[in-house]
Amino acid sequence: MSPLRMGSATIKGVSAESLTAASTSLKAAVDTGGSELPAKSVAKATSIVTKVGERTSLVGGHTVVALAGATGSGKSSLFNQLVGTDVATVGARRPTTSTPTAGVWGDEPAGPLLDWLGVATRHHVTGDKLHGDKGHESDKGKGGRGGASTVGSLDGLVLLDLPDFDSRETSNRVEAERVLELVDVFVWVTDPQKYADARLHDDYVSALATHDAVTIVVLNQVDRLSDSEIEQCVADLTRLMARDGIQKATVIPTSASTGRGLDVLGQRLSNAVSGSNAARARLAADVRQSAAALRPAVADSEPAIKAKGEGELVDALARAAGVPIVVRAVERDYSMQAVSHTGWPMTRWVQKLRPKPLRRLRLDAGRGDISVTQADVRSVLGRSSLPPPTPAARAAVDLATRRLADRAGSTLPTPWGDAVDEAATPSGHAMSDALDQAVIHTSLRSRTPVWWRVVGIVQILLALAVLSGMLWFVVLWVLGWLQFPSIETPMWGPLPWPFVLLFGGVVAGLLLALVSRFLAGIGARRRGAVINGRLRDSISVVADERILAPVAAILERHRETRQHLDAAAKV
Repeated sequence: MSPLRMGSATIKGVSAESLTAASTSLKAAVDTGGSELPAKSVAKATSIVTKVGERTSLVGGHTVVALAGATGSGKSSLFNQLVGTDVATVGARRPTTSTPTAGVWGDEPAGPLLDWLGVATRHHVTGDKLHGDKGHESDKGKGGRGGASTVGSLDGLVLLDLPDFDSRETSNRVEAERVLELVDVFVWVTDPQKYADARLHDDYVSALATHDAVTIVVLNQVDRLSDSEIEQCVADLTRLMARDGIQKATVIPTSASTGRGLDVLGQRLSNAVSGSNAARARLAADVRQSAAALRPAVADSEPAIKAKGEGELVDALARAAGVPIVVRAVERDYSMQAVSHTGWPMTRWVQKLRPKPLRRLRLDAGRGDISVTQADVRSVLGRSSLPPPTPAARAAVDLATRRLADRAGSTLPTPWGDAVDEAATPSGHAMSDALDQAVIHTSLRSRTPVWWRVVGIVQILLALAVLSGMLWFVVLWVLGWLQFPSIETPMWGPLPWPFVLLFGGVVAGLLLALVSRFLAGIGARRRGAVINGRLRDSISVVADERILAPVAAILERHRETRQHLDAAAKV
């Protein structure tokens, strides 16, 4: 029920601080919501924020009340009775009002306010009381009049007579709607013939149902009806107002010709003026209405996505980045390096003839390095020689990003869901470059295992033993060929030491090489697992920066927009 009622009650106070905070929240919601909010509602909200700033910046305690109604409702006659003189044009020819007319009570200058309202025709009302009591004795005792003395002070009231909102002149309708956007209190003036007019109820009252605190309903020209007909029309109009959203509205029956009800209307206007709260109440209702119009464009909550650990996404990106190829190359490179350190020294040189797996991919940082050098990166212009992702790998990435977008945006309104989907689908070329750089800048090597060095030393000792045995046999053969006296050859059991050194060194070296190759296979798989983890960590960083972070940013904007709208609606 509207608080604009008889007695000392005034409009519920809205502090300037709370109104400013709500307006700021509405503006913040528009800013954070961006293109995901409906453009029409955003434009309306922006205009309301502007209006709040302009209206609150005007100095003075005026309250702007508009008499609005259809053609023939008697607005102008009612206006003239309230101001006490024929300011507005009244006549049988319609439309008679093409521009707003203002009546101003009080000595405080209202020029800046009327300039802002765009009202040129102005009349200053002397005194601070109502001038509309004709003193008809027939109305006494009916609650329809009580004299000007029963009405409180109207000091600060700015009363406007608007053009007909159903005028056949388009410019008149546009002007009426323009001013209605700016006023503080609405007085809907209708008559017994048009009180059920669809344009009044559907286009105006229903659209401003949230402004019931600053709404007054007047049934004018009741002098044409009997008391029973007045009661019937008032009851019907009250029902229509309730249907429009203004519950328990009080309808004031008035007559400009007899003065009936003008004291009641005057008291309502006095209540509106008292405390100078109507302007902030109207603006607060505008902010609430705008926030309510924007609220369906955001959901009640946001889904949670992991900052890291999107397994399916990382798997797909790793496959597209060629991580399995790199891991296999690391394992082969480890095996080759192990053979070059632990293999049979006489055949170890063969490894140098075989192409290096990592070097073929332009990922070789040099033996024993911990990470790729900048010189290597510059030498290949920051690119590896990894093959491009296969169609299956690209399809896996598309599927993973689509599923991520579905999880993040399925519960959001369509524009937000589309924004999430777009954020989760970065440019293919940029993503390929980022993945390639992630692979290049990931360390693919570790320090040489200690057992390689130990086995390598043992292999060198065995090789020296073989050489010693061979030299021993050569010396013995030369001595025999020269028929020198034979030298007694020491024995190790039944076997001569040259034989033991030669063949024993060869057999032991080959066996040690085979065992080392087996151990190298185990080490290669372990190294591959370590490098796979490093690469996946690097890929996870790319996924966070290129996909998850943009999606999270959309969800954060959605959360902020929702919170700002909820804050604006509480004014």
